[in-house]
Amino acid sequence: MDKQLIKSYQNYYRSRLLDDCIPFWMKSDLLDRKYGGYMTNVDREGRVYNEDKSGWFQGRCLWTFSALCNNYGKRPEWVDAAELGVKFLNEKCIDTDGRMFFTLTRDGRPLRKRRYMFSESFYVLSMAEYGLMTGDKEALKKAEDCFEMMLRLYRDPSSDPYKITPKTYASTRAERASAVPMVLVSSAQLLRRCDPEKAEYYTAVTREMVDSIIKYHYKPDRHCVLETVGANGEFIDNPAGRCINPGHSMENSWFLMSEAVYSNDKDLLEKALNILNWSLEWGWDKQYGGFIYFTDCDGRPPEQLEHDMKLWWVHDEALIATLYAYGITGEQKYFDWFKKVHDFAFGHFTDHEFGEWYGYLHRDNTVSHTQKGSMWKGPFHYPRMLMLMDKLLGMIADGKPMEPIL
Repeated sequence: MDKQLIKSYQNYYRSRLLDDCIPFWMKSDLLDRKYGGYMTNVDREGRVYNEDKSGWFQGRCLWTFSALCNNYGKRPEWVDAAELGVKFLNEKCIDTDGRMFFTLTRDGRPLRKRRYMFSESFYVLSMAEYGLMTGDKEALKKAEDCFEMMLRLYRDPSSDPYKITPKTYASTRAERASAVPMVLVSSAQLLRRCDPEKAEYYTAVTREMVDSIIKYHYKPDRHCVLETVGANGEFIDNPAGRCINPGHSMENSWFLMSEAVYSNDKDLLEKALNILNWSLEWGWDKQYGGFIYFTDCDGRPPEQLEHDMKLWWVHDEALIATLYAYGITGEQKYFDWFKKVHDFAFGHFTDHEFGEWYGYLHRDNTVSHTQKGSMWKGPFHYPRMLMLMDKLLGMIADGKPMEPIL
């Protein structure tokens, strides 16, 4: 591979991070200096259009600013942005049962709480990364305590005293969602990096969750990872049971690749690459380019009305997964996919006038929503991708073996 080409890509991704993405958010209304925390509902120019706050984005933003400091040095404005979030997160976003609020008012009064544990997973990631950035052992302990609660609820949903975890009548049809062990994998991997003294423990938990994904959701006969299956991994013949989310699957693939690299597990690497290969084929829109949001494994109508939209985060995950696969295997097909996704993503999501990325495109790749942030989009997937691409391209340019990236 041409080292100069790789270096040019690395310079491009680092510039997009430090000269475009992060400056956009720093000059936007994201940082709430009145009440603390982050307001991610901003328009195309970065002005707030809804002051309510996303609970999981309090964690996501804190992770981003902490990770920036850990990867590029402690710039005062990034440290300040992290400090602005950690107090709000701990004082306003946690209910008395230890679970997180999903939405809050600007001043931190709870509005909504959800059954699933994604907000908690971002609390774990953010507090662990912040603890690593500051040396704050108490922050790391809070992350680990929250992770243990998540693990308990996953292993035994009935242990939730507020009974908010079950979403269906399990006695009628017990189901498993792939996203839950998936976030536990990434949380355990990051805790292992931030608390290396407990590496053996977090590796064991990671393997437990990896085994769950492979045992129940990995379907080589159908060439896919199914989002929802029965309690024992059985196929559910309805739209939810047939649903493939290519973005989730590609994100899952690089989580698993990272674990395969960490443990030198060739069998897991093969399965992770299978997931990526399948997802690229299921998701890529052969007519207009880009990745669709959902598809049906039997080619039947998906139930999601937004199934053929193109979302920013899906392309972030595709970029990470394809380049990581290339770095690990050296196979040209993965670099070709990386270039194809790169050209599409930066060609269609980039706002050349005001910076950052649009989040949502119609199937024909016209912009659907001009806002840069919402309860779902903010400074997380895009800057995480840019940071990881900088790291991966650096390793490839220097001819270094791939490392775990979580």
